[in-house]
Amino acid sequence: MPPRSYAPARPLATALLALAALGIGAAPAGAVAPVAGAPTAVAARQPATVTVTGTGSASAAPDLAVLSMGVEVTAPTAKKALAGQNTAARALLAAARGQGVAERDARTVGLSLSAVYKDEDGASKLTGYRASQSFALTVRDLPATGRVLQAAMDAAGDAGRVDGVAFDVADKRGLRAEARAAAHDDARAKAEQYAQLNGRPLGRLVSLSESDNGGPRPLAVPVEALTKDQGVPVAPGEIEDQVTLTAVYELG
Repeated sequence: MPPRSYAPARPLATALLALAALGIGAAPAGAVAPVAGAPTAVAARQPATVTVTGTGSASAAPDLAVLSMGVEVTAPTAKKALAGQNTAARALLAAARGQGVAERDARTVGLSLSAVYKDEDGASKLTGYRASQSFALTVRDLPATGRVLQAAMDAAGDAGRVDGVAFDVADKRGLRAEARAAAHDDARAKAEQYAQLNGRPLGRLVSLSESDNGGPRPLAVPVEALTKDQGVPVAPGEIEDQVTLTAVYELG
């Protein structure tokens, strides 16, 4: 059987090139070939925003007082100094409890024993020992603050010490809630004004963050205001809480 003969492929290739040259089978005019890595859609335009800071405060009358008190005794020996300090401390605490201070509201915050030296002719000479103990007494019956202070000092005698009085509120949550609401209203009012100045409606709230300022702080009364001659007067005043926050709003 004679071998088959095949037509050369060159005539077909030549014909295809000719058709392409005439525009037959080519891409439509104006078509853009895709570019590798190009995005298929245009990213949406980001809305304009306004960032404002709001501050708000709230105040309330205190409902408790914290007395910082203690005893201090100096004696020739450490044993006598400790014994004197223990006696004075027991008397102070007993007097406070007698005025209505609960066991849970009397807390020891410091205890120390140290040597006492005196400088004589350029040399330090041991003259005795000093023992001290300090307490934080919470008085929840606010009008009784002065009576508790006076009774404790009378009981401790010359060993008694007063470091100060601080007024506070037992439950700070309501005070903080009021301050937050005021700060939020302040921030929104500022954002609305900026939106109006730019002729834009105020959009949605994007973010909100609060600065941590530690919450309401007790109101301290200086020791100079506490004198036995005046019957230990106290002035509670008011406790204030302040909140600062940062808000971001969209502009329509």
